Amino acid sequence: MEEIPVYLFTGFMDSGKTTLICQTLLTDHFGDGAKTLLLVCEDGEIEYDEEAMRAAGVEMLMVEKEEDFTEDLLKNIHRQYQPDQVFIEYNGTWGMGTLLDMTLPGGWVIVQSLATADASTFEMYLNNMRPMVMEQLFQSDVVIFNRCGDDTPKGKFRRAVKAVNRPAQIVYERADGTLDESEEELPFDLNQDIIEITDADYAIWYMDVQENYKKYDGRKVEFTALVYNPDKMKKGVMAPGRFAMTCCIEDVTFLGLKCRYPDSKSIPHKSWIHIIAEIRVEFAKEYKGRGPVLYPVRITDAQKPEDELVYFS
Repeated sequence: MEEIPVYLFTGFMDSGKTTLICQTLLTDHFGDGAKTLLLVCEDGEIEYDEEAMRAAGVEMLMVEKEEDFTEDLLKNIHRQYQPDQVFIEYNGTWGMGTLLDMTLPGGWVIVQSLATADASTFEMYLNNMRPMVMEQLFQSDVVIFNRCGDDTPKGKFRRAVKAVNRPAQIVYERADGTLDESEEELPFDLNQDIIEITDADYAIWYMDVQENYKKYDGRKVEFTALVYNPDKMKKGVMAPGRFAMTCCIEDVTFLGLKCRYPDSKSIPHKSWIHIIAEIRVEFAKEYKGRGPVLYPVRITDAQKPEDELVYFS
């Protein structure tokens, strides 16, 4: 059976989905000559130029209600239109499970998922409707923050996305449509001889050291950690880290780093320590490749923090 690529566009209303789809199909002429089916699941502020879409070989269909978005509907549409490729502009208030849990028509394969977010309103949505916002982003291959300005907290936005979707590529686009490629500011000083990581910054640092481990090679860090070191752990290896909350209490995850320490069995499982360690970049099967490995310089006992969890914002 011939594969029919499906391109999924998610994000809240007025986040820029329609504009992105129009640019892809009309300006960039994506799949030029292909029979394209565009399923539109919400009426946004920007309207489609239906005449221009028809001229580009795009058939548009509107699905107004979530309960109408069913497997039978998609199968009937497939039989009627026999598309070469499918674009879906998904409704930002619909549950992602409605789409992701269904069996798509024969040959339909979601090959790319793109999410758009308005940088000028994203923080407000994040503070008030975080689980709903994150649901729109958690399986996207690319997350595009548009309408960025000089005061856009890019680091905060990146951490929010990476907390639930680590593989996602993140793009920042300024109001004039150009890409914003300026560096994101970190809340700790990389120029210190020993980089001090506070409880408030641990989750942020963990994400950065995992993604950009090369810049930490040979550097020393210090932080307070809970030790993962059960009896089954191999001698000489343990994993200091912290439990982090992403969206809600049900989404608590342990963020630990591989640590090589000859006297590891002297450190009790689930004990609290303060550690100063050198980071060395090397192959580790736990990372399925190269990554940051801790080599302790000093370990001391530590008191359990008042709040055992760390956060991404």
